Amino acid sequence: MRLIQFLDNEERRRVGIVHTGSDLVHIVNNVHATRQLALAAISDGVSLEAKIAALGHTPGGSYKAVLAESRILVPLDHEADPAHCLISGTGLTHLGSASLRDAMHHDQVPHEAMTDSMRVFKWGLEGGRPRSGTPGVQPEWFYKGDGATLVHPGRTIPVPDFAEDAGEEPELTGLYVIGADCKPYRLGFAIGNEFSDHIMERRNYLYLAHSKLRYCSFGPELNVGTLPSDLSGFSRIHRDGKLLWEKRFLTGEKNMSHTIENLEYHHFKYAQFLRPGDVHVHFFGSATISFADGIATREGDTFEISLPAFGAPLCNSFERTSGHVSAGGVLQL
Repeated sequence: MRLIQFLDNEERRRVGIVHTGSDLVHIVNNVHATRQLALAAISDGVSLEAKIAALGHTPGGSYKAVLAESRILVPLDHEADPAHCLISGTGLTHLGSASLRDAMHHDQVPHEAMTDSMRVFKWGLEGGRPRSGTPGVQPEWFYKGDGATLVHPGRTIPVPDFAEDAGEEPELTGLYVIGADCKPYRLGFAIGNEFSDHIMERRNYLYLAHSKLRYCSFGPELNVGTLPSDLSGFSRIHRDGKLLWEKRFLTGEKNMSHTIENLEYHHFKYAQFLRPGDVHVHFFGSATISFADGIATREGDTFEISLPAFGAPLCNSFERTSGHVSAGGVLQL
């Protein structure tokens, strides 16, 4: 089952079901947000699919129209308070990710030495896939922001004027809601564009935290159910209506150094991430970025990330913004 959040023709929030081969969106009855649907399912002790079956659904118009008219929303957010949506991620989790990061950071250490990036990646290879129910080695972890930094599919990603780069990162995202029992519940997965500042990160790996504090996007569809172990998609950049860059990327556990279960454990082991009602959007890492191929993005470029198993592609452009706090701009009370 694939779910979307969108605005109907009267600008009301809706949760919809989309099907392969059909343009018709089915609206889930009596809910206005995916989080609301999830909390109801958790309260009833049933799956999302079972809760949707109990609520029922009605035909709700054209999916193509929803996308074309920019009425699509991210498939999960905190509709009442964006500050209660945490966006985070893990890096060095894919079999091709270490070479990218290692190349970016090798000028910071003697050529013959192993970088910290490669060291963490090797730890993942050796201990990131423990037997189920047993914690493995912890991955790299980073914070991106709260729900205010989420950009809906099809919309423009703002890039601060101090940023040195605006680079896509095609990734899987895990989508979660915390139940009243303080336990995390996974709703499913979506396509994500984690979006980072790779020039800043390349200066020194200690700047990684800064490079990740950027807006990001995911969706448009939430894929409910078991994640395929081997997924193949394409990351593309379009400029002036023409294809500028394209590369295939692999994801899913077959192509990862960590299991999803291990990555989830090391995120939700922290008590501060188990606040009832909160939403978590967690990026699982990438092994393909245009920056590694020497691409310098510019305003107006459109990013397109597609995974056939996840339905419609995720598309966003970006633009530079100003108006942030400048040096010396903090006011004394």
